[in-house]
Amino acid sequence: MAMTTARADEIITELPEVVDPGQVAPKDARELSRLFFRQLAVLEEGTPEYQYARNTLIEMNMSLVRFAAGRFRSRGPEEMEDIVQVGMIGLIKAIDRFELSRWVDVTSF
Repeated sequence: MAMTTARADEIITELPEVVDPGQVAPKDARELSRLFFRQLAVLEEGTPEYQYARNTLIEMNMSLVRFAAGRFRSRGPEEMEDIVQVGMIGLIKAIDRFELSRWVDVTSF
């Protein structure tokens, strides 16, 4: 994972490559999420770098959706799929609306 070191007020020119975002440890995911959200704030929407940062954030946080949907496991497999889909839409909207300046974790947003 190649990462450029920078202070919080500097723009990071290179995002780290995350091979399997679903396998990132929670501690690392928090640090990476802050880095990726910082980049989303300065990147132009629609660029490949913006899409990479956004998609990586979505993939790193998909386990939150599965965890929350797990509470509804008793409703059956068909409804479970619907619950996960709605949760994914909510995750995507949360990532698009997230403001790093609030100092709130994505898990509580």
